[in-house]
Amino acid sequence: MSLSIKTPVPARFRASEAGYSLMEVLIAVAIIAALTAIVAPRLFERLETSRKTAALSQISMIKTGLDVLRLDLGRYPTDEEGLSLLVADAKTSVSGWNGPYIDGSAVPIDPWGNAYQYSANPDPLIQGRVYSYGADGAPGGSGINADFPGD
Repeated sequence: MSLSIKTPVPARFRASEAGYSLMEVLIAVAIIAALTAIVAPRLFERLETSRKTAALSQISMIKTGLDVLRLDLGRYPTDEEGLSLLVADAKTSVSGWNGPYIDGSAVPIDPWGNAYQYSANPDPLIQGRVYSYGADGAPGGSGINADFPGD
């Protein structure tokens, strides 16, 4: 006959009482909130930097298309023709047009969801300005709402 001694299981290990206490959950939530408060502003700053980089890349592509258009037409677009001359099938209305000069069926929109702007130079042999109104889609502004790239 063997003697077996049963050791009592402490209350904190019983299956019926498994789980986290309210205090443990609150501490975990507080730590997550503190980390978010520290990291979130840096992530949003990175997002804005990436939007500006994308806008610069698209503006460069549009300017290249304008240069090729000038080679065909002997001039840059007027304010009235604008950037749509890069993609529109203008063979019937513009002599020498041999586009489209950028990929796609329309001029791309900026990273903030607005159309790129074009201001023709008074001299048709000098490239006009291609820019974005920024996040607010309106002229002027400051910070993320500023015209991009600036003058």
